[in-house]
Amino acid sequence: MNRHTVLLSACCLALAGSALAQSNPAYVQFSPASVKGALYRPDRGPAPHIGILIIHRTANVLGSAATRELSARGFMVLAVNPRSDNNEAAVDFEANALDIKSGVEFLRKQPGITKVLLWGHSGGGPATSFYQAVAEAGTGYCRGANKLVECDVALDGLPRADGILLMDAHPGVSVNGLRSLNPAVLDEHDPRKIDAALDPFNPANGFKDGASRYSDEFKRKYFKAQSDRMNRLIDAALAEINAMKRETAPYPDDDAMVVTRFEGARLMELDPSIHHGTLKPARLLKNNGTIVTQVVESVRRPARGYDRRNASFQGGARIMTRRSFLSANAIRSKDSLDEIDWCSSNNSTHCAVATITVPTLIVAMGAHYFIRDSEIHYEVSASRDKEFIVVEGATHGFTPCTQCETTPGQYASSSRNLFDYVTKWINARF
Repeated sequence: MNRHTVLLSACCLALAGSALAQSNPAYVQFSPASVKGALYRPDRGPAPHIGILIIHRTANVLGSAATRELSARGFMVLAVNPRSDNNEAAVDFEANALDIKSGVEFLRKQPGITKVLLWGHSGGGPATSFYQAVAEAGTGYCRGANKLVECDVALDGLPRADGILLMDAHPGVSVNGLRSLNPAVLDEHDPRKIDAALDPFNPANGFKDGASRYSDEFKRKYFKAQSDRMNRLIDAALAEINAMKRETAPYPDDDAMVVTRFEGARLMELDPSIHHGTLKPARLLKNNGTIVTQVVESVRRPARGYDRRNASFQGGARIMTRRSFLSANAIRSKDSLDEIDWCSSNNSTHCAVATITVPTLIVAMGAHYFIRDSEIHYEVSASRDKEFIVVEGATHGFTPCTQCETTPGQYASSSRNLFDYVTKWINARF
C-alpha cells in the first residue's frame, strides 16, 4: 500500500453514503497533518487517465457530491481539505496553494493518470484559480505594492494543472465579504448602532422580508458605503500589522478580529433584480438536456430572515484574525458591485482567470446569484479554449431549486445535466 494512503474509516464511509460511485475511497494524509484527502476511483470500467482535484478554502469536501458523480463517470477524483479546514481564523490563503500543489503532485504519480484538472466550486473557485494563475505566471502574479498580502517564494514552481472547471465560483471570498457587509454600522464595537438611511432592513429604504426592492439611488449609496466600510476595516488591520512590526501591538504575530454584521446584507440576495442574469445572450442548459442561447435570468427567490441573521452573532459576525482577514476576506474598492480593485486581493477569481490560459469551463447555477459574475469570468478569461454555460434551475449546490419551480419537477434534472455536460466537455479535450 502507498505509504500516504489508508482506507477510510467506517464512520467516514457512512457519512459519505451507501450509494457512492466508488465503494472504497481511500484516505490520503498530506503534510502538514491538517491537510487530508479522499481518493475516489471508478468501481468499474477502464482505468481512468484523468484526475480531478476538488478543494475549498475552508469547507470539508471529502464527501461532496462531485466526488461521487465524477468518479461514477470514469474519473479519478481527489478531494482535499486544506490546512484551514473548517477554520476561517486559520486561513492563510496564499499558503493553501501548497495544499493544492500536494494534491496535483499526488495525482500525477497515480498509475495511468496523464491529465490533472482543478474543480473549483463556490469558494473553491478563487482557491483553484489563484493556484493556476501562480503556476502559469509565477509568483510575480501574487506580489506587488497593490497586494494586501503578498505571497512568498514557497509558491515558486507550482506544477500546472491541465485545465480548470469553475462551478458557480465565488468572484472571490473577498468580494463576497465586501458585498455582504452591512454598511449602516456606525460603531464597529456595537452592532446595534445603525444609520437608518443606509440600513438595508429598513422598510423606508425598500426592505420587505422576501420581496425587497431598492431604488437606484439607495443602491448607489449602499454599494459605495460598503466599499467605504471595507476600506476602513482594511486600514485598521494594516495599521495593527504595522504596529506588530514595530513591536507596539499587544501581540507580535497576529490578533483576533471579529467583524459584526459581516454576513447577511448582500443586497442581491434581498432584491433579485440586482445581478439578475447575464447581460449578453449565453448558453442555457435546460432541464430536458437541450441547450439554447439567450439572455439568461436567474430564477432564484429572495432571501428571508436576513434581518435577524445580520443582527446576530452566529449568523452575522465573522471571527477572523487580522492576517486571515487581509489574506482571504478583504479587497479594495470604490463601489462593491462594479468598481472593485480586483487584483488587490489574491482571493479573486476575476483577477486569476485573466491570467489562466489552460482550457476553462465556467458554469453558473440558474437559481443562484453568481450568473453575472460567472459571465464576467468568461469575458475576462485569457484562455483560448473557454466555455460558459448556465444550468437551468440549479441551486448553488447543483440540486434542483424546487421552491423556484412553477410546475413540479421543472428543474428535476439539474444535477445530472450538469455532470453529464462536464463529462462531455472533459472527454472532448483530454
